[in-house]
Amino acid sequence: MLFIGLLVTGIVLAAGLAWVDGVTAAKLPGRLLLPLSRMLAFVCIGLVVAQAIDDTGWTSKLGALAAPIFSFANLGHRCSAAFTAAFFSGVSANAMLLDFYKEKQITRRQLFLTNFINQFPAFFLHLPMTFFIVVPLTRTAGLLYFLLTFLATCVRTFLFVLFGRFFVKAPNPGYVEENGVQAGQAQGASKKKKPLMQSLKEKLPARFLRVMAFVVPVYTVVYVLTAAGAFDAIEIFMTRFAVQKFVPAQSLSVVVLSFASEFTAGFAAAGALMDAGTISMKQTVIALLLGNIIAFPIRAIRHQLPRYMGIFSPGMGLSMLLMGQGFRMASIVFVGIIYWCVG
Repeated sequence: MLFIGLLVTGIVLAAGLAWVDGVTAAKLPGRLLLPLSRMLAFVCIGLVVAQAIDDTGWTSKLGALAAPIFSFANLGHRCSAAFTAAFFSGVSANAMLLDFYKEKQITRRQLFLTNFINQFPAFFLHLPMTFFIVVPLTRTAGLLYFLLTFLATCVRTFLFVLFGRFFVKAPNPGYVEENGVQAGQAQGASKKKKPLMQSLKEKLPARFLRVMAFVVPVYTVVYVLTAAGAFDAIEIFMTRFAVQKFVPAQSLSVVVLSFASEFTAGFAAAGALMDAGTISMKQTVIALLLGNIIAFPIRAIRHQLPRYMGIFSPGMGLSMLLMGQGFRMASIVFVGIIYWCVG
């Protein structure tokens, strides 16, 4: 599998060097090799953390933190543990979910649903940095933007929990063996007896090589497409369509275009236009929400797709990412419409 992945990587890279102007041998170390190595390092750390949580018996302890909600959603303490881990590392949370799924401790529906719910802790991972960049640039409009995106996160999390309650079968706690110990507890006890280092030596190399087999070629394909301008063309097309169809004001197109091309520049442009009186605060908030809807799914595909396809299978990772981004966009559209009507 790794050989095939590296072969695909070599073919794509050779094609990029031959036909894409933005792909050159001088740019490869800084634009491809270094970011790819950094991503693989973080994935490796996430796999180690996930294995450590599972082997040291911390799954039940972490699961207890959000146990009432996940019990109500019929997802169980394992999915709750992954939810708690997602506040610190999305890679670790996804690795835990995949392990539970492979060991048939959770179903495919529970796997997908928990991954979608994990968008809630993911909202807070980068919040401190982005908050103190956005608010000074856009002030009240920035605060409203964060409030609306947070409300959108809460709305879809609430709906995911309700879906689990009514459409997910409650997890089987495990049968009781002759000695009176449940099967799941017996399995946990056996895991605790095995030293962590021994478990890592047995499982980590194979898992990491499997991740590399998908991450390296997918990341390379995304890099070549980015250098060729494919993602920029999609963003520009979506932006022009959205502005022409939904936001006819010419001034808003500047905000949306700059937001789609670079995160900080969009908020800076919004603040400048608002200060100049070109657009109102309400128009600024709507423009930023529209930029979020247009730009973030493309960025998610560019930056998260290699990790998703590496940790999960390519088909599962792609469908999970696309569905998650679809739900995210729908929730932002929902709160945006409400704000437009009553704001």
